[in-house]
Amino acid sequence: MTTTPPRTYTTLTTRGLRHDTLPMRLYHKAKKLGIWDPREIDLSQDREDWLKIPDQHKERLLRLILGFQAGEEAVTLDLLPLIMTIAREGRLEEEMFLTTFLWEEAKHTEFFRRVLDEAVQESGDLHRFRSVNQTPGHNRDLFGEELPRTMNLLLTDPSPVNQVRASVMYNMIIEGVLAETGYQNFFKMLIAANAMPGLRQGLRLIQRDESRHIAYGVFLISRLVAADKSLWPIAEDQMHELFSHVERDQQRNGAPEFLRTYAKQQFQKRLARIKRALDQSPAQIEQSSDTEEEPVEE
Repeated sequence: MTTTPPRTYTTLTTRGLRHDTLPMRLYHKAKKLGIWDPREIDLSQDREDWLKIPDQHKERLLRLILGFQAGEEAVTLDLLPLIMTIAREGRLEEEMFLTTFLWEEAKHTEFFRRVLDEAVQESGDLHRFRSVNQTPGHNRDLFGEELPRTMNLLLTDPSPVNQVRASVMYNMIIEGVLAETGYQNFFKMLIAANAMPGLRQGLRLIQRDESRHIAYGVFLISRLVAADKSLWPIAEDQMHELFSHVERDQQRNGAPEFLRTYAKQQFQKRLARIKRALDQSPAQIEQSSDTEEEPVEE
């Protein structure tokens, strides 16, 4: 029969809480900057603007909204294994930040559903719009298959290797490349048309939240690499492999050059930041401040 070891309470030891670590700094920022209510954003003008958008632009915009709706629900559901892994390792400060992370993903899910319900007023089954590329050899579904598989592997094997793979998939690619290029796509369309101010306001708030999530991902992978340098080629190879898939999809789907360039810039700066962990210790990573990011303004 297994026994549960006696619990030691971190906050009752001489260690207390380490407010100087990056996760706690992100936690404090989340308390100040993450307090917004999706239900308080005014979408009345968005409904009027939606009705005036030409049909050829409306379908493109709807697909983008639906992509974010599905994506935000997916990342809300799939974050829990990472939180459990961090909690079981006794990393209290990181877990405290991750509680804000999960709450924010839930709010993002709520916000996009409000846009669908009140601005778009689309209430039917919308799965038909969520098409997965079916080109032979390229029919990968990052949100529906690969993200949950990678994250849920932590439930049975929470090894550093799998933590790196989970954070690369979730933070570096899903949030750091796909979501960030999606924001730019939204802003390009909506600012040019001076349309849907409520959606734009929500996107700015979501982007600000996500900047903290990405900063944590850079921190987590860097901490793991700093502790075990053999993890760097694993992180590097997976990041390049997944980004190559994203680039192929962008090319097949006719993504404009500015989006492709932006995606590559975001990818390269995170990869370069993580590589610096090869010359750092875990303690240096925890004390560092240059993994913190501010979102790019529209």
